Amino acid sequence: MSSFVRWLLGNLSVLILSFILALIVWVSSVTASDPNVERTRTTPIEVMGQEPNTLMEGSIPTQARVTVRTPNSVWNRMASVENAVQTWIDLTGLGAGTHDVPVQIYISEVFRPVRLISLNPETVTVTLEELVSTDFVVQLQVTGEPAVGYQAGVAAKKPSVVTVTGSESLVLQVAAVATNLDISDANETIRANLPLQAIDAEGEIVSDVTITPDSVEVVQPITLLGGYRNMVVKVVTVGRVAVGYKMTNVSVSPPNVVVFSTDPQVVNDLPSFIETEPIDITGADDDIEALLSLVLPEGVSIVGDDRVLVQVNIAAIEGSITISLPVTVIGLLPTYSAQVSPDTVDVILSGPIPELDAITATDIRAVVNVEGLEIGTYQVEVDVNVLLEGVWVETVLPATVEVTIGLAMTPTPTQTFTPTPEVTPTPES
Repeated sequence: MSSFVRWLLGNLSVLILSFILALIVWVSSVTASDPNVERTRTTPIEVMGQEPNTLMEGSIPTQARVTVRTPNSVWNRMASVENAVQTWIDLTGLGAGTHDVPVQIYISEVFRPVRLISLNPETVTVTLEELVSTDFVVQLQVTGEPAVGYQAGVAAKKPSVVTVTGSESLVLQVAAVATNLDISDANETIRANLPLQAIDAEGEIVSDVTITPDSVEVVQPITLLGGYRNMVVKVVTVGRVAVGYKMTNVSVSPPNVVVFSTDPQVVNDLPSFIETEPIDITGADDDIEALLSLVLPEGVSIVGDDRVLVQVNIAAIEGSITISLPVTVIGLLPTYSAQVSPDTVDVILSGPIPELDAITATDIRAVVNVEGLEIGTYQVEVDVNVLLEGVWVETVLPATVEVTIGLAMTPTPTQTFTPTPEVTPTPES
């Protein structure tokens, strides 16, 4: 045996102790510069492997709290990566029933060293039910009554059968699939797309089931009874409005009425309209409103009120005129004078013809405001003031004028010469 081997064997314990001490010193140094920390983060719990013919009942935890111990530098890198820690439950092969499923966790290998301290929750209780589908005939509940003189026929539904899908326990609660249609005061056939609801035997809505399709097209016929007829109201006017005015609109409420006769043929022989008693608009220069009776043939009556509200809208006929106006200067200091060029403008006015015909010089003026302007020449916009309501300015020609401002001339006093009368001597006597 060589001397080196004998030395190595004789000092082996010393060498091992030295290595251990060196390792402790190294670990202490590393730990001091990058200490271990214990941190907690929240991660979503994903559901995997659920069979397509099952439905999860109730709610389960959606997040897990994961506590780990790792060097601070590793934790900082983990905190910056969204999916550094992943948690999930695996429902593969699980059928209907209640199951305690372990929460599984994965921490990416790039984040090492790391030690899992706790996982909350560790298991999740999952209740699975078999997914079932059942067909139901759509039930249409019609409420209300149509307008007087009308009747409701048999409604048509499309589709007439729908499918309800959900967990077995919920689908078994469904007694019917129904929708509601209100036909109160209806006077024409109703076409509507109505939402469907699943209801139980007590009439309560069953939630968390799927109805396919979830709505139904309904056509509800509404027709007149024999001896009844819906007719348009025609307003009869007499006379002419005032000169310079026109009738702009005639409205009637209601626009249609239902008439009745015990002899249906009498109703069928009527024209498509029924007239009001005449409304006189002679000389009218403002709107007219009146309640008018309807002119009914013998043996025919109105269902409801036999009077209608008539509104006749009357407005003045509009026109335009051109007026030449002098331009007045306002806002001028007393020590200044102003010259305007041109000193007149043409103003085109629009409005009701009666107002335009009555306009006078006191109702309108054209001005230029020179307030704050010093000596000089300016282009100033002309402002036209109209005092008549309903009359407006269309155009001013020209829209601006030239204004020259200067000092006002101070009048020079005029000396008055008073001649001294001559005295003519009177001869002595």
